[in-house]
Amino acid sequence: MKNDLLLRVLNAEKVERQPIWLMRQAGRYMKEYRDVRSKVTFLELCKTPELACEVTLQPIRAFGLDAAIVFSDILIPIEPMGVELDFNPAPVIANPIRSKADAEKLTVVDPYKDLNFVIETVKLLVSKLDVPLIGFSGAPFTLACYMVEGKGSKNFDVIKTFMRNDEDGYRILMEKLSDSTIKYLQAQIDNGCPVVQIFDTWAGVLSPYDYEKYVFPYVDYIINNLKNAKVIYFAKNGATFFNSLKKLKCDALGVDWSVTLEDYAKLTDDKFVLQGNMDPTLLFASKYKIREMAKTIINEGKNIKGHIFNLGHGILPQTPVENVEFLVKYVKGEVE
Repeated sequence: MKNDLLLRVLNAEKVERQPIWLMRQAGRYMKEYRDVRSKVTFLELCKTPELACEVTLQPIRAFGLDAAIVFSDILIPIEPMGVELDFNPAPVIANPIRSKADAEKLTVVDPYKDLNFVIETVKLLVSKLDVPLIGFSGAPFTLACYMVEGKGSKNFDVIKTFMRNDEDGYRILMEKLSDSTIKYLQAQIDNGCPVVQIFDTWAGVLSPYDYEKYVFPYVDYIINNLKNAKVIYFAKNGATFFNSLKKLKCDALGVDWSVTLEDYAKLTDDKFVLQGNMDPTLLFASKYKIREMAKTIINEGKNIKGHIFNLGHGILPQTPVENVEFLVKYVKGEVE
């Protein structure tokens, strides 16, 4: 591996500069991606290793980022569990989980049998990359939000009601999701991903009390049962969970733009390398504004245990490619 900057930061080593990669760095903002995507459905793209490999590599070739992340979707593992999943274009589930009986019907994923296309994508990428490959999964609660609501939600009232009123059903669902997540992530690790990220996109819809009771034990269980990789956990809008997060044994925490890196480090006793946290909409601004905020984030990152430059969430589809290029070059010290 020619570029191990990400791994060295995750080891809490002093480095010459902060590494940079971007959530959803492979995607619709790139013409190269749209050209591939125009020929297949989204699920076909995820399930065809050669195509998933190609779109994973596109931003690495274009921008020289310090890490690649396997192209897939957080919901891919729930389909073989027994969920009827489609994208239209947002995810839609035809048979949402609404009872203990529904949860009991679900099966735990066998990644080598059910998700072998992801493993094959990982193998292809490892043979082609000279930067670390990040594997990933959705966190159990975020996956449960889709599985119970049946689609995206504004209020998350269905999952919250199920969580509180059918605790046995919720527990069974979360246990199966946790076991599936461990198997899925470990398979990615065992086939060449030295880093994995767990995305808890919807964790922030909960109170700190509900997070501690209904989410933290499962995240903690997953992290404690992964071997031979660095683990990044990203709970969007999760700064209020700092008392829970401090107990995790992961290597890094993702940070959204609602809190500064320095404040987040203080809240979590500077125990973790932090990743983030530029607002993705800044990439629609002028280069002056992008530079101004990037400089602030870089300087804050120098005052904490370690820092990986990233956005506070994924790149938006309409993002100008030239602004992504400028940001990456600025963080790498190639432009002023």
